[in-house]
Amino acid sequence: MFKFVDPFLVSLLSTLLIASFFPCYGSGVDFFNHLAIIAIALMFFLQGARLSRKAMLEGLFHWRLHLLIFLCTFTLFPVLGVTLHYLFPQLLVPGLWMGVVFLCCLPSTVQSSIAFTSIAKGNVPAAICSATASNLIGVFITPLLAGFIFSSQGHMKLDGTIDIVYQLLLPFVAGQLLQPWIGEWAVRNRKLLSFSDRGSILIVVYSAFSEAMNMHLWQKLDIQQLLYVVGIDVFLLFLVLIIIAIVSKLLKFPLEDRISIVFCGSKKTLASGVPIANVLFPSNMVGIIILPLMIFHQIQLFIIAILARYCAKLVDKKEKTEDASINQR
Repeated sequence: MFKFVDPFLVSLLSTLLIASFFPCYGSGVDFFNHLAIIAIALMFFLQGARLSRKAMLEGLFHWRLHLLIFLCTFTLFPVLGVTLHYLFPQLLVPGLWMGVVFLCCLPSTVQSSIAFTSIAKGNVPAAICSATASNLIGVFITPLLAGFIFSSQGHMKLDGTIDIVYQLLLPFVAGQLLQPWIGEWAVRNRKLLSFSDRGSILIVVYSAFSEAMNMHLWQKLDIQQLLYVVGIDVFLLFLVLIIIAIVSKLLKFPLEDRISIVFCGSKKTLASGVPIANVLFPSNMVGIIILPLMIFHQIQLFIIAILARYCAKLVDKKEKTEDASINQR
């Protein structure tokens, strides 16, 4: 059971607890806000430096597979999130509903999508291409989707687009431009640089929840609200998994391609989601908005880990059947 628990989630929860009991005040708030901006910019710079252009081009011509994954990530998820909010507006407080809809607008994960596709014996090159492209395109699409949904409600920063450019896009582009010189170093030091990625998220989480504590977050939420969030996250994930599995089968994708579609199309990134939320929304709202995403992150790891093993058995069974058929001939 404990193997399904993401160590990074433990760090996130620990940071949340620290912020709950020891939030920063006064000048400390400004310090951590500025530190978060620097850490986010560094994270996206290093992502740009590490991103393999070859991986992006691999499987590029498998357009039907990529299109279905993108439609699921940036259309199906947001439609389901907005629909649930429309049908049950009183189920959650507004901040939590914003968090649910926001996570639906996020791109797919990269590392875990590829890793679980590999474990499940799916189409790994296609997963690399789709997950990487989803994460890259999501930097553009997620703010547009969130802006379309939330701007009329006045919950986004007025200068959110400008912040996206100089905090996310410019560092990423700079990393890509410098990739010929620092790309190999970044790949060799992937584990070391992962501390930078995760460290930046922990800084944002501490800053966001410190602000939320100053706004008396836990007095506004109760255990029932958190259980509702868990239920909604689980419902969203299972509904998407079922829809993708059915549609990909109806479109007659091979089993290995269907595995890639299911695993890449059903995931949502915490690594990019937290920084994007920090850029798009006022600091006093970020804490409550990223709560559904943090919960969804662990749920998807647990469920997809189980599903990956099941899919691997299906692939093995298919290969044995094909080998038996060839031997009979």
